[in-house]
Amino acid sequence: MNPAGLLLVAASLLGACANPMPEHGTTITTEMIAMTEFSSIRETAHRNDDDLLSAGLGLRGLRGLRGPAPRLSDTDMSDALLLRRLAIHSNWKGLVDLTATGGFAADDQLADAPGREFQAFATLDGRRQPVRMLVQLPDSFDPENPCLLVAPVSGSRGIYGALPVAAPWGLPRGCAIAYTDKGAGTDFFDHASDSGLALDGTRARRGAQRLGFEPVPAAGPLVSIPHAHSGDNPEADWGLHTIEAARFGLMVLDRAFPQHAPFSPQRVRVIAVAISNGGGAVLRALEQADTGLFDAAVVAAPNITVPGQRPLFDYASEAALFQPCLLADAEWLMKRPFGNPALVPLGRQRCSTLVEAGLLEQAEPAAARDVLEAGGFDADALEQSAVNISLDVWRSVTAMYAAAYLRTPVSAMPCDFGVAALDDAGQPAVAGASRARMWWATSSGVVPGGGLGWIDPRSAARPADPAFPGLLCLRELWTGRHAQAESLRTAVESTLATARLPDIPVLVIHGRQDGLIPAAFSSRPYVAAARAHGSRRIALWEVNGAQHFDVIVPVPGLSDRYRPLLPILWQGLDRTIEALDGRASLGRDRVIEAIDPR
Repeated sequence: MNPAGLLLVAASLLGACANPMPEHGTTITTEMIAMTEFSSIRETAHRNDDDLLSAGLGLRGLRGLRGPAPRLSDTDMSDALLLRRLAIHSNWKGLVDLTATGGFAADDQLADAPGREFQAFATLDGRRQPVRMLVQLPDSFDPENPCLLVAPVSGSRGIYGALPVAAPWGLPRGCAIAYTDKGAGTDFFDHASDSGLALDGTRARRGAQRLGFEPVPAAGPLVSIPHAHSGDNPEADWGLHTIEAARFGLMVLDRAFPQHAPFSPQRVRVIAVAISNGGGAVLRALEQADTGLFDAAVVAAPNITVPGQRPLFDYASEAALFQPCLLADAEWLMKRPFGNPALVPLGRQRCSTLVEAGLLEQAEPAAARDVLEAGGFDADALEQSAVNISLDVWRSVTAMYAAAYLRTPVSAMPCDFGVAALDDAGQPAVAGASRARMWWATSSGVVPGGGLGWIDPRSAARPADPAFPGLLCLRELWTGRHAQAESLRTAVESTLATARLPDIPVLVIHGRQDGLIPAAFSSRPYVAAARAHGSRRIALWEVNGAQHFDVIVPVPGLSDRYRPLLPILWQGLDRTIEALDGRASLGRDRVIEAIDPR
């Protein structure tokens, strides 16, 4: 089970026509902008039963109360439109609490959002692979009072991965929204068929047309993932991708409303908003952008690291080894989310493995806890251990990021890992056209999921604890003194933040029970560093009772324990507008009290 397989979502909007609208698939061409090359722009109209916010599904459709999820066997739409609808559905379901606690109590809270979409591939100067850009322009956009949200996606999601974050707030207010997948999306390349994804999301063979991702060839049923196998270390450029998304958004406004052009940053209110990896991308963009490009930013649970703090790869590779041992404490486990007696034997085995490997002196959960707490994990972060282990989060993070940092192809990943479609016996197998066709729309951009899984040949070395050898190898990429470890640490250095921000309102929101990106490693030290560098308009809201995955909040047994972060982010956007209008300030740091999970 992985985070994408567990997830749910929705929100609202309205609009009125402005200009004559093109039919689906109208194409315009464009030129070089800054140091980024944009491909031809694909412009499509979306209204009536195919709007911007929910692809016509509405709240009932997103909740699954109006029939099953969209299927590619449906015949009333083209493949491209069906894939788009499925991608929007999948990302809502993968990110948002669609119940009353998430702010969606009534069916009339999700209105129609007619408008246009503009898509392009963009390639940073000197990079191997393109990234996706998408602008949603609602019919209600007012060119006399222009508003642009810039929303890089969370995690490694596809181009619609930030829609449930930015669109519920932005589209009803008539804001255009510029998205980017940060070069870490769902343009999976299937080596068995030598095919990738075209701009419209349909699958095409290498060389037939421009693809979103064309890795080096590989033999067999391997599948390349953009985040892991681009050869570009995209994380180092996430800030630049976000800046280029803002510029792409302004360019689209110029083309959509030429009589009102130019739409310069001085004329357009530009607000960056994102969560998780997208939140980290926003903060990096603020540090790197020309003064005046962004007017404000709101981020939640950002994956961001300042010098002197532990980056994600460091603490994730440690957690991958030691957190399973905590699950051997059955009494503690059964009081935690996803607590399951079936995890206790796994926990006991990991405790024993750690002793055999010389990493613990005693095969006891308390000994593993001591290691984790000494490394900075607090009780709130460790609260999520069973969630992280059940969803295979730590292996997904460390194996994918190691390949990205070391710029290896899928056929030569660090620690002998690989990615392939798996058959019912868990063995690599050719995916087949129908399964490969779905990846762009339904995957969260990480492995495992969508029928893809890890090839881990080192697992045979320790049958009682098969994941351990590969995880230990990944950990030694951080702690080791060999050439590959040195290269990885150098690559991680290139992703660190400066925390030097422009003089604009910046609101950082973080759940106190976040066990994937703990606030102690990310938001708290970032805000402190920003203030040390002179920032006076930054605020930190910590939310008690919130963790990283809003989608698990409605799970039975958890709804009285947790609250979602996204409604707090939307409130933060409201406060940020008040600050920009001079009606209020972001105020001081504060803790938003909610449910005490203990």
